[in-house]
Amino acid sequence: MRAVVIVPVLKVSRAKSDSTAASVRSDEARLEEAVGLARAIDLTIVHSAIVPVSQPKPGTLLGTGKIEEIKAALDENDAGLVIVDHPLTPVQQRNLEKEWAAKVIDRTGLILEIFGRRASTKEGTLQVELAHLNYQRGRLVRSWTHLERQRGGAGFMGGPGETQIEADRRLLQDKIVKLERELEQVRRTRQLHRSKRKKVPHPIVALVGYTNAGKSTLFNRITGAGVLAEDMLFATLDPTLRRMKLPQGRTVILSDTVGFISNLPTHLVAAFRATLEEVLEADLILHVRDMSDPDNGAQSTDVLRILADLGIDEKDGAERILEVWNKIDRLEPEARDALVQKAQTQPNVIAVSAISGEGIDRLLGEINQRLSGVLVDRDVVVPVMQLQLLPWIYDHSIIDSREDLEDGNVRLELRLTETEATELDRRLGNGAKRVVEDWER
Repeated sequence: MRAVVIVPVLKVSRAKSDSTAASVRSDEARLEEAVGLARAIDLTIVHSAIVPVSQPKPGTLLGTGKIEEIKAALDENDAGLVIVDHPLTPVQQRNLEKEWAAKVIDRTGLILEIFGRRASTKEGTLQVELAHLNYQRGRLVRSWTHLERQRGGAGFMGGPGETQIEADRRLLQDKIVKLERELEQVRRTRQLHRSKRKKVPHPIVALVGYTNAGKSTLFNRITGAGVLAEDMLFATLDPTLRRMKLPQGRTVILSDTVGFISNLPTHLVAAFRATLEEVLEADLILHVRDMSDPDNGAQSTDVLRILADLGIDEKDGAERILEVWNKIDRLEPEARDALVQKAQTQPNVIAVSAISGEGIDRLLGEINQRLSGVLVDRDVVVPVMQLQLLPWIYDHSIIDSREDLEDGNVRLELRLTETEATELDRRLGNGAKRVVEDWER
């Protein structure tokens, strides 16, 4: 479909952005992102523009002159769809469609359309459908404008149009309740899976970041998985978890989550709560940033704001969040070297290229150090009757040497955290201690 993309810039919003220029993206970047969102669902963009709005109109948002300009652009380019990168009320959406004789979609509707196409699992489909129904609930009247809205007879207060609208609202509400129940079951299932993982405790590392920051490419680079990774906004939607071993032998679970975006619709934040809970449960959060994007600072602010909404505040984040400055391969050599040098001077930053692999080893080393904490050396002899514990030991420690003894016991020199050392003592019991003492004698 041929489409026109416009970005309304309100005078009040521009004044606020001037006072916080470092954390708010430019109008040009907003337009580029809106066009990218539209192209993500295979629309042909024939015209795009930034539209200053000095005084928003309650009925149309835009002034008469701007409406006529866009109408001319639609006629000239034979376009049948207008994407407005701004929230629209149902009345504004209806009035603009009448003025332009074209379909009108606001930012929320566009993101919902993208998510609807990207959802590939039952959970993702449920979440998108719930968000879409909540969005449409306030716009139901638009579907029945052909029906009467006059007073009816025989004791009815409303005409047939109002009756149909109310019936449809009840149907929508019933669907919403049903979906919320199904998603609650998804949430309980996820909690059950987390409980099972805690019984065999592997640390969880969650990837978060602005959409198209390169999370899925980094995920594939680290794990060798085949997750879809394209230069496209919201190329992946459903979360993916993979078990992986760090170079030092530690086993962790890596989670790739949905990309964040500025002004993320509240319907989506609520619907995707079950998915985003994986971030809350993570032991370490990798905040992936596209350092080749001029607006990466504003994107970072948006991501941190969403994390704060989820309950991860700055104090907690300083301990759990590691920034990954990605796509350094796209920078000019001088800029790349300066960025890498800057990253090395900061304690919570690693510069990488998920495409070339530069910096990945350092990132994995930092992940291991963050998750392991202070390691202690242990010399353990596992009795022959407890050799079933060897897989657990290999998963939770770094083995420096192994010796299979003549009596069937196994002697290990290993390093592990104090917490896991205590757990190892509990699993082995006093029998292992006696074996070690006898072996040393």
